[in-house]
Amino acid sequence: MIAIDTNVLVRFLVDDDPEQVAAACELMAAASRQEPVFLCREVVVETVWVLERAYRFSRARIADVLVELAAADGLVIEDFDDVAEAASEYRSGSVGFSDLMILAACRRSDAQPLFTFDQQLAAVDGAALPGRR
Repeated sequence: MIAIDTNVLVRFLVDDDPEQVAAACELMAAASRQEPVFLCREVVVETVWVLERAYRFSRARIADVLVELAAADGLVIEDFDDVAEAASEYRSGSVGFSDLMILAACRRSDAQPLFTFDQQLAAVDGAALPGRR
């Protein structure tokens, strides 16, 4: 198994630098169930941030990208269930994807509530403001 960094995944997704896109596409095209490409949580989180901030993708479009990546043969996404859960909440909510990934990890670890001073995150099931349960 190989792994790719955020910049390789972003090149593959946005098709904005012909030379780098070609190299990224070659890596992704070679991915298979026997020789998969690994995406760690941090790469997924960074990719969402880059697509949102630098490329101005909408939440719905980013969530669609995550669903497509999850369905792709030859990709192994670390903590896939966390990514799927966070993507679903991210699509229609106002909480940042990275915060939703933190909350998903807490839920998976049965560590709840997640106390936060972030009022938007505290409104999501499984999170709370300090001093409230």
